[in-house]
Amino acid sequence: MNQSGYNPADRRPIKARELAVAQRVAAWLADRGVSPNGISVAGMFAGLAGGAAFAATSFDTPYTRLCWLAAAALVQMRLLANMFDGMVAVRRNIASPLGELYNEVPDRISDAALLIGAGYAVGGHPLVGLGAALAAVFTAYVRAAAKVAGAPNDFCGPFAKQQRMFCITLVALYCAATPLAWQPTWMLADEKFGLATVVLAIVLVGSVLTAMRRLIRAARYLKQPPTP
Repeated sequence: MNQSGYNPADRRPIKARELAVAQRVAAWLADRGVSPNGISVAGMFAGLAGGAAFAATSFDTPYTRLCWLAAAALVQMRLLANMFDGMVAVRRNIASPLGELYNEVPDRISDAALLIGAGYAVGGHPLVGLGAALAAVFTAYVRAAAKVAGAPNDFCGPFAKQQRMFCITLVALYCAATPLAWQPTWMLADEKFGLATVVLAIVLVGSVLTAMRRLIRAARYLKQPPTP
């Protein structure tokens, strides 16, 4: 922990950080003086582009499958940026509260862009995408508010960022790889929806449950009597 009270170890647990290839890439970036905040911003732009790629699948063009593949790839690029910004900051010993701000704000923009974009994708529904985005941002808000109140950073699931991004990546890869006949659609109250809507609904419900769980865990922690 530095003098400002920021603890660089207080980060989302990501097992991929321990992989040798991840360590080598982080070292390569750090040795070249790459800015962790720049990596965070690059991840945000990957999220924005991924949301646009999801939405572009709704256009009747020969490139729909490529748009699905691009969306899946950009989701993963966003996640890699989220991992490497912290790793590079720690390696360069420049982790700071400002870096935490750069990490959090672009992350929320990426979440919203990807989930709203998926709502406009083939088989998606804009309102469900918007609901999933709001629920995802709310889970992060609960974590941040609990931390301000004195609780530790809580990245528990069941639908934290990794699970949300896994779900939309999976539907993107499936739609890119399968014929249209394998991509079912349904009608409900005169509204047509497909696999993207189902996945977004799962993300929405899972994110609400995650926010509730984090809130309960934070309240339980804050109710404990202070240690002498």
